[in-house]
Amino acid sequence: MIDHDKNIIEVKNISFAYGAEEVLSNISINVHQGDYLAFVGPNGAGKTTLLKIILGLLLPKKGSIRLFGRDIKDFKDWRKISYVAQGVNNFDHNFPATVLEIVLMGRYSRKGLLKNINSSDKKIAEKAIEQVGLSGFKNRLIGDLSGGQKQRVFIARALCAEPEVIFLDEPTAGVDRQSQDNFYMLLKKMNAELGITLVLISHDVERMLKEAMHIACIDHTLTCHTSPEEFLRESAAADIMGEKVRLIAHHHNN
Repeated sequence: MIDHDKNIIEVKNISFAYGAEEVLSNISINVHQGDYLAFVGPNGAGKTTLLKIILGLLLPKKGSIRLFGRDIKDFKDWRKISYVAQGVNNFDHNFPATVLEIVLMGRYSRKGLLKNINSSDKKIAEKAIEQVGLSGFKNRLIGDLSGGQKQRVFIARALCAEPEVIFLDEPTAGVDRQSQDNFYMLLKKMNAELGITLVLISHDVERMLKEAMHIACIDHTLTCHTSPEEFLRESAAADIMGEKVRLIAHHHNN
């Protein structure tokens, strides 16, 4: 049972600097179980830096991170978390691996690098491939796929680890519009049907207003954390995105 009031990620008073340049200042935000949270904001605003701090890839100058109720320094259960980084579509076209082999890499985060892959792992990988709509592609070389298909392969790799939360950094960059539409449908399905918590970085604010449950605007500090509806109301006359903009909700009757 998903508890939308339960904090699984707690970010408290986080600040970070690259040398003398402060990138993040005093950010506090919680992510609840079952959330679909979008980080939006200008280029260079610190969104990816914040994501890397939450994942333990960077150490903050000050502040604390708690994951699933434990301080990040004591957190060991990283199998609960998957990460889809920027640039998956820049994956080496000549890399001699099949879709199934790429997706199976996700099992190592759950089992450990020294454990052998068995038939049970392969069934889990095949199920993940099916969940992202690539059942007929499992033996296809990764380099032979389109950008949208590659994107789904890396989502399947994340799913193969059976995580509770997936972080995605600009996952639709360089992907055509139809592939983006299909991808966001997949994310909603994962969130609604599998109960996976999603935290996603995007520059496409209008799209996130239609897709996400919550919007967090990062511009070196946290300028808002609210629902898409409230974001629209507040941003209609505010300088939330670093420039005067008026965001308009588009309603489609299908």
